[in-house]
Amino acid sequence: MNERTVRAVYNNDTITVYQAFTKLIARSAVEHKTFISPPFKMERMTWIKPSFLWMMYRSGWATKENQECILAIKIKRSGFEWALENSCLSHFDSAIHSSYETWKVTLKNSPVRIQWDPEKDIFLQPLDYRSIQIGLSDIAVERYVTDWIVQIDDITENCKHINQLINEGKINQAKGLLPQEQLYPLPENIALIVNSF
Repeated sequence: MNERTVRAVYNNDTITVYQAFTKLIARSAVEHKTFISPPFKMERMTWIKPSFLWMMYRSGWATKENQECILAIKIKRSGFEWALENSCLSHFDSAIHSSYETWKVTLKNSPVRIQWDPEKDIFLQPLDYRSIQIGLSDIAVERYVTDWIVQIDDITENCKHINQLINEGKINQAKGLLPQEQLYPLPENIALIVNSF
């Protein structure tokens, strides 16, 4: 399970990422078309996920506490790629990092963290490749909130509808409602960074 790829819904200008929040944060974000502090906490790391099904796994189809609302957020591709270009792996890996101390320094100085987690199928079971999760902090959160976000949609009811179809055994119908994610064409210099993790 070593294949690591970025799959997403995207167009020439934007890429869609997903986040789960409380109703209060989600309603504020939809109303203001970005995140307003408070209730959103700028000082906390915020994780964005291009994989819809991984978001469903993480939120339990919008049933877990404080993850009752799912937002689909279109952000500028330029911002997304800046995040990857300025990222650091969220955990120490001796195959990648020369030493634990070197990794700690890099981590401390990086505003973005990356994790690679097993992608999920429609039953939320692991697949044989990994999807990217991106943690934004400090200047990355500021840029995300003030510049990168183009559109925010509350897709909670759609998520619950898909889950209901799955529970009713209407799998093909449920699959037909999933976002059509495609391999994201990373610029060569950024692919070199991401693939080194």
